[in-house]
Amino acid sequence: MEKVRAARNRTLVLSESERVRLRERLLVPGGGPLSLQEIINRTIRADLLSVLDLLPVSSVDLLIIDPPYNLDKNFHGLKFTKTGDDAYLRYLESWFPALVGVLKPEGSVYLCGDWRSSACLYRVMRDWTVVRNRIVWQREKGRGAGANWKSTSEDIWFGTRGDDYYFDTGAVKQKRRVLAPYRENGAPKDWAEEGGGRFRLTHAGNFWDDISVPYWSMRENTDHPAQKPEKLVAKLILASCPEGGIVLDPFLGSGTSSVTAKKLRRRYIGIELNEEYCLWAEKRLAAADHDTAIQGYSDGVFWERNTLNRPPAGLKQGVKVEGAAHNEE
Repeated sequence: MEKVRAARNRTLVLSESERVRLRERLLVPGGGPLSLQEIINRTIRADLLSVLDLLPVSSVDLLIIDPPYNLDKNFHGLKFTKTGDDAYLRYLESWFPALVGVLKPEGSVYLCGDWRSSACLYRVMRDWTVVRNRIVWQREKGRGAGANWKSTSEDIWFGTRGDDYYFDTGAVKQKRRVLAPYRENGAPKDWAEEGGGRFRLTHAGNFWDDISVPYWSMRENTDHPAQKPEKLVAKLILASCPEGGIVLDPFLGSGTSSVTAKKLRRRYIGIELNEEYCLWAEKRLAAADHDTAIQGYSDGVFWERNTLNRPPAGLKQGVKVEGAAHNEE
């Protein structure tokens, strides 16, 4: 049965005519090697293992990998079954080394997981990349656990192919509220009045508490059961992929990595087995032609959660602001 949605619900939906039209935009490999020109800015409908050896080596700047976690999960008919750690590690090893080979020598990789799978993720990262850091992001969603701590965070392991790699710290700075404003000679020290509040521009750390998981009133929301927020992916892309560079997501899901890359003027390649998810991605990519907003990101910085609640300067005059957002999460 089709879901009945409230009038204010912005969750993406597809009509049958859209499905027919968007299906024509998908790339379905024929079995031969795939050239970089052929797959740039495309959504590839395929199982990763079937195309892994067809991808051009040393060709992409950034890998964003969000595989099925080691959980029982139904991805709209495609079911992933929880296994033991050894079996899950073998699953990761069946595709991770070859994916690293698709990276340029100066490329970077981010590998996502939860606390259950994090030890296995570190193992493959350690064996095939230079591990640089582990990001922990606060995922405040869910009802909690009856006899355990509520799981409110996830991990993202950051690694590079070598010691010479791209990283732009200035592109991922954050505006944080100042709770105890300090003045020097009567003037604000390292903070400023902005939008009715006091804010300080800070460097990004490896704990992110400014991310909201997409929900029904957000334009980026889909019915994917494990959708990553555009704001989260934007940080990975801006830090580790130069403008015009190539982002590859081999478990594309509803398209967040490709869509965010497009909004940030990067090129993208997405691989996804589920055709419905591929169509969602294509609809979102089409919308990004005229809407480059990333919620919580404006004026080249990431704002602390629930603080970006005004149109950025220039928007009232009808000037398009790259990455502008009217309302924070």
